[in-house]
Amino acid sequence: MKNISFKERYGPYALVAGGSDGLGYAFAAAIAQRGINLIIIARQEERLKSSATRLKETYEIDVISLVADMADFENIKKLISEIKVPIGLLVYNAAYAPIGLFENTDEAQLALAAAVNVKAPLLLSKFLSGPMIQRKRGGIVLMSSLAGSQGSPRIAAYAATKSFNAILAEGLWKELKPHGINVVACCAGAIMTPGYKQAEKAKQAPGTLSAEKVAEITLNSLGKGPVVVPGIINKIARFVFMRLLSRKTAIEIMSKNTGGLS
Repeated sequence: MKNISFKERYGPYALVAGGSDGLGYAFAAAIAQRGINLIIIARQEERLKSSATRLKETYEIDVISLVADMADFENIKKLISEIKVPIGLLVYNAAYAPIGLFENTDEAQLALAAAVNVKAPLLLSKFLSGPMIQRKRGGIVLMSSLAGSQGSPRIAAYAATKSFNAILAEGLWKELKPHGINVVACCAGAIMTPGYKQAEKAKQAPGTLSAEKVAEITLNSLGKGPVVVPGIINKIARFVFMRLLSRKTAIEIMSKNTGGLS
């Protein structure tokens, strides 16, 4: 399969969860630019349909938009089953991040984080990989985070879920490779998205990349290994945190970086 194109390997349709704006939209645009049709899923109908129209007109591809909450996997599965198109690439970018002290985070927030960040990517990977195995080709991209490299106070649940996605991708990378399916976890640092720009008192962190850059680096990493860390500064940071520092020291540093979150 070395000589086939990106479109042949991962088409004819790619599903992007959380694809209406920010990094999700950047993934959708980068995939569309490669000639692959899209299925984009998000909760906000107006924004989703606007993004779908823009992608369709710009790249002259088919775009199917599904208005849904990633926390409701059974509904997601039902909607995907009804459209009956071959999906050769999954990009799971949706996430929910409870921010603040764990003692002040209610059970509903934690349950939502588990549903969106863990249950949905796990079961969606299972659901979509079956047909990929039959076709002997496909790809799965799971978004992780540098926050998931160690315990991260004030975003403890979010960091833990992102660690889950990285470990899941590593296991699937090995298991699905013989079937012609490439899997990669993107362990990203700060990304310049609309939400990041608008965050109160937000300062651009070292190693911050554009959403477009992260999407391109990640898609180009499919088939090259189980984990990609976009940006040289972020690569160095992950190496230092995971290989050189003690876990205690890494957590202490993260605590200082996240201390202002509430």
